[in-house]
Amino acid sequence: MELYMSLAIGVIFTVGVYLVLSKSLLRIILGTSILTHGVHLLLLTMSRLKTGDAPLLGEKADAYVDPLPQALILTSIVISFGVTSFFFVLAYKAYQKLGTDDMEQLRGKEDE
Repeated sequence: MELYMSLAIGVIFTVGVYLVLSKSLLRIILGTSILTHGVHLLLLTMSRLKTGDAPLLGEKADAYVDPLPQALILTSIVISFGVTSFFFVLAYKAYQKLGTDDMEQLRGKEDE
């Protein structure tokens, strides 16, 4: 199972990097969002994929799953949602003010 998750993470990272390197501002934002989800899956895979065990440790528990990676991922999902929303607002305001989302045009000329 870890092999398939690693391959899926590689594909997600490839798509995310491809989108981040594009010229459109919206594609860059989507690429960062996809990269974030790739990191979430990477953290989940690094903590070993166990199924069927409770994420709580009790005195009589024979097997359990470490709840720390899941808590970190849940926190990261909330933070990435806020950051992505903020990026979308910034991109929309930049588009309203400048009339384009092309990064080459937004960068301007070197002598400015």
